[in-house]
Amino acid sequence: MAGLIDKLTASGGTESVGFLNDIVEQLWPNINVAGCRMVKDIVEPMFASMLPGPLATLRFAKLDLGPVPMKLSEVDVHKTDHGGIKLDMDVTWEGQSDIDLDGKMVPKFGIEHIHLKGRLSILLAPLTNVIPLIGAAQVAFINPPELKLNFTNAANIADCFLVDKAVRKVILSIISSMAVLPNRYLVKLDNNNDYFKTYLSHIGVLRLTVEKAVGISGPKKGGAKGFFAKIVKDVPDCYCKVNVGAEEEWRTSTKNNDHDPEWNETHDFLIADNDQQVIIDVQDDDLVGDDDIGIATTTVKNILLNGGSQELDLVHKGEPTNAKITLHAKFLNFVDDAGVLASAQGEGIEGQIVGLATVLIASALGLQGQRDELNPSIKVTWGSKEFRTAAKSYSPGTDIFNPSFDQAFRIPVTADLLANPSSFRIALMNKNDETGSIEIPYEDVLSAPGLVKEESFDVGSGATVRASVSLRGLRFAH
Repeated sequence: MAGLIDKLTASGGTESVGFLNDIVEQLWPNINVAGCRMVKDIVEPMFASMLPGPLATLRFAKLDLGPVPMKLSEVDVHKTDHGGIKLDMDVTWEGQSDIDLDGKMVPKFGIEHIHLKGRLSILLAPLTNVIPLIGAAQVAFINPPELKLNFTNAANIADCFLVDKAVRKVILSIISSMAVLPNRYLVKLDNNNDYFKTYLSHIGVLRLTVEKAVGISGPKKGGAKGFFAKIVKDVPDCYCKVNVGAEEEWRTSTKNNDHDPEWNETHDFLIADNDQQVIIDVQDDDLVGDDDIGIATTTVKNILLNGGSQELDLVHKGEPTNAKITLHAKFLNFVDDAGVLASAQGEGIEGQIVGLATVLIASALGLQGQRDELNPSIKVTWGSKEFRTAAKSYSPGTDIFNPSFDQAFRIPVTADLLANPSSFRIALMNKNDETGSIEIPYEDVLSAPGLVKEESFDVGSGATVRASVSLRGLRFAH
């Protein structure tokens, strides 16, 4: 336990960084132009796929982030286990934007103020002996940031709430998928950067148990729900939604008609940073629509430093309630020990993580064909799990015959996956057609040095895919 506590309390403390804010202020006009381009290219297509009805036709008629730059503070500098540098810092932006959105059958409206607040992690790795001394920078929010938007014109009337909720949901979803841990936005500073040395793996697994809640009263309901609740004694049917970073949400079972529900249910979460928040959202299961009971928040660090148990207050819409929820947690480290994985075969509880498989796809080399007809991507398969990199297409200045992908795919290993483990399959795709593939037996990875099989794999037709496949077992932290 002493070793775990040392890691959790290793920070030397935060510092102010006025010089960084001076740099951001000088660069802000350039950041504005580049940021607007990114927003238009990324957000507009997501409006079409994620917004309901006429809102799906929204487009940016005007896009200017405004003259107010972001502010940085409370910077904490760490050295990573793999020799990189990690800078954690608070980011606050009170943007005076000039943004207009327009669409079919949607009155034009604008966004005049953007409030963004979060803690950002910037990973600089690998460190090299060649200028610029850093191979790449990776940027991510440690937790989903806080985002508020102030609308003008049509969206400031009756439909303001619906528009605000819908637009914010799309933007936050994009931020989470690109730059909320474990997802990191990669910026290469050296074109020859080695992605295998850049990637930073998860630090371990948090085994979280939601024990019980006490003192829960039914949520305040308006309209027909409120009228019905007065006639019939409304005892809540409670369940919890639990989130850690951008990992998949977990939901407990529902405990019916209980002011003091007990769950005693456990779930494993992959952890990328000890400061990641654990958010428990208690809901009342209702046929007409679930109601909010309250939210409790802690961090991986806090619950572990409290001996692995915490009783947390539930807060509803920013106001404290009399209800509390009790959590327990254990932390497990990843280890490159084949024996640990072997001993986990057939012994784990259903759904419990016993290890982690990670497939890194760096690049493909030697593609054949007409450059305008090439649209390559890489498909990774292990058992029933299937992933695919973003597809590449030709544009001036790109080498479509030797494309870089620089993507990571993580597969939590459960005991059932180890009962009869499949080979890892890596396939080179052109649009929807497979042009070649390679199968890497599970045993080959298990017997590789450090449990890492890393090379340029021949997928046929003169093409190779540079990939890394690794396995890790789990061991309780001490």
